[in-house]
Amino acid sequence: MHERKLFLEGSWQPGEGWAEVRSPYDGRSVSRVAQAGPAQVERALAAAVAGRARLQALSTGARRAVLQAVVAGLHARAEELAGLICDEAGKPLRAARSEVQRCIQTFGFAAAELASFGGRTLPVDFDAASEGYECETRRFPAGVVVGIVPFNFPLNLGAHKVAPALAVGAPIIVKPPPQAPSAQLVLAELVQAAGADPAALQVLPCSNTEAERLATDARVRVLSFTGSAKVGWHLKARAAGKVALELGGNAAVLVCEDADLDWAAQRCALGGLSHAGQVCIKVQRIYVEAAVHEAFLERLQARVREARMGDPRDEHTVVGPVIDDASAQRIESWVKEAQDAGAKLLQGFSRDGRMVAPTLMTEVPSESRVVREETFGPVLIVERVPDFETGLTRMNAGEYGLQAGLFTQSLRKVRAAFHGLEVGGVVVNDYPTFRTDNFPYGGVKRSGLGREGARSAMEEFTEERVLVTRSR
Repeated sequence: MHERKLFLEGSWQPGEGWAEVRSPYDGRSVSRVAQAGPAQVERALAAAVAGRARLQALSTGARRAVLQAVVAGLHARAEELAGLICDEAGKPLRAARSEVQRCIQTFGFAAAELASFGGRTLPVDFDAASEGYECETRRFPAGVVVGIVPFNFPLNLGAHKVAPALAVGAPIIVKPPPQAPSAQLVLAELVQAAGADPAALQVLPCSNTEAERLATDARVRVLSFTGSAKVGWHLKARAAGKVALELGGNAAVLVCEDADLDWAAQRCALGGLSHAGQVCIKVQRIYVEAAVHEAFLERLQARVREARMGDPRDEHTVVGPVIDDASAQRIESWVKEAQDAGAKLLQGFSRDGRMVAPTLMTEVPSESRVVREETFGPVLIVERVPDFETGLTRMNAGEYGLQAGLFTQSLRKVRAAFHGLEVGGVVVNDYPTFRTDNFPYGGVKRSGLGREGARSAMEEFTEERVLVTRSR
């Protein structure tokens, strides 16, 4: 079992207590992690404020060197990190390894962006009164950043906050997920080894009470939160500065009559079931044009049956445990609620503790929570739609809008979906679970505010300043 202290003011320090982290798969103790109290939160905030000027004064080369050193450290400790993610979050080992590789890319993207991230020049001499004037802009760190990280991607979703902050010279305090805190603490070791300023990154595992105090403190100029819509919007209402929210999703897919059905079925099953469906852009609702509904459904059922369920340490496991008993009970109750309302169960449902079997449903009433809300479990809903336009309408129904998937060979349908879907991103001929770590990622409606991705987050963490000069 690992014992981990707080990373505070550039060193490893005790908290006001300890929390035990247990594997969601078998309940064994994995880590013992120090917990920050009010005194440690105050010290972290004071250190971040005091270090702001030092960090802003760092050269671009110095900041890039830290990012590149972290990349080297991640490579060296990749298997260790994958094992920690697997043990603490219950993420299947293959997916955990993929997360580590994505984290390496995230830091690499942030380092690469520094070659062009800066400012611009603008013409302002449009009339006699402005002749001889010139205008340039530059982006400066907004100030102290607080990053709150969820359990489902405990390393890379933290990297989407830490790497951009290091890149622009903004001090960041990270609150890691209580279920899987070790990845961010190991990342702090790598940042420390890279020679970063003590104020550059601090990592404080803590209670929700202390996390809210940290996130809403008046000295915090940017809050970057990834988690539930309920908590995210609550914190936004109380935050003093800028807020970037990456929240829940309810991702829909439309399979058109000209789609590659084998590919669509394979990707929809994987996108809905991987990591037990605990992904905010997991496939949840699948709409299929009537002409190919039966053929697609046959293929989808076969793919769902093939999904390996079990020990996340098994190299072949796709569906591991959900994170805790409460989540398993909630998923079970939502499925039963839909069944009681008339939904048909095509495959599943069974539950053994935190192991929830892959579940496929149809004819689910639109008011059911498995349709309206984010299931965050291995549950797929498939429905027939008479035509493409009806499919788009059904996809837009609801309060979430993170990403959507479309399987078609028609350019007309692609353009119609891109213009008509109320989401942050449309993925064509793949599942909506697709994401690379450089493109602007985020949602609309209840799904969030602002965008992540290296450059997008660097812009979120900075403010544009204008310089006007008169040359004559």
